[in-house]
Amino acid sequence: MKKTILITGSTDGIGKLAATNLAIAGHTLYIHGRNKEKVTQTVQEIAKLANTENVYGLVADFSNLEEVVLLADQIKRDKLIIDVLINNAGVFKTAEPTNDANFDMRIAVNYFAPFVFTHALLPLLKSTRSRVINLSSAAQSSVETTVLNGEHHTSEQESYAQSKLALLMWSFYLAKNVSEVTTIAVNPGSLLNTKMVQQAYGQFWSSADKGAHILQELALKVDYQESSGLYFDNDKGSFSRANSDAYDREKIEKLIKNTKKIIQQYI
Repeated sequence: MKKTILITGSTDGIGKLAATNLAIAGHTLYIHGRNKEKVTQTVQEIAKLANTENVYGLVADFSNLEEVVLLADQIKRDKLIIDVLINNAGVFKTAEPTNDANFDMRIAVNYFAPFVFTHALLPLLKSTRSRVINLSSAAQSSVETTVLNGEHHTSEQESYAQSKLALLMWSFYLAKNVSEVTTIAVNPGSLLNTKMVQQAYGQFWSSADKGAHILQELALKVDYQESSGLYFDNDKGSFSRANSDAYDREKIEKLIKNTKKIIQQYI
């Protein structure tokens, strides 16, 4: 059965690779990026490679939560059918360490944006019993409230690791509380050959195809329909245990409570 799949941050890296492969396989793709020209170029490129017209573009800067809300509103107005949402958009190295609201850029893009976007789309996602695939990382560090709310700014590596653990903890929370949607968190692989990794480390361990392939599998494979609330570690090639904080009910409840308080104007 052909699916309609929305991949955020899919004008580059494993998001673009996965989108290309899925389009070639006959699925309908929504490509998202922050730059309209780049989104248009990517849509045209993938449509040509896949010999299809079923590739569409969505534009929003995910460092700006107002734009995230506007994009979600647009999708709801258009009553798009979304079978799979892959929250892939993310940043590590960036010229601007904070966004306009003074949130760390990694916290804003890697955690707040998918939180806001997914919650806004839940009515649509529930109606189609969708899958939500959240891209975490092997880098996971305990979330500090002062980093989350922008009071304290830490290193790029630390804030990135905190954003990815926050995303993972929220994934588990979403799976537990929204049974109509299958929610899976995934580390697509450490140091894959992507622009983000090259900018951050100047080296890579594995091909970007490794990450794209697991996104495709998690999005489509029937076996994973019953895997809601689990964490797939692609470094191990299997479902695995994550950071212990992700299984601490009190820490999860505290994170969600603080998150809702911090970004209440957007949700």
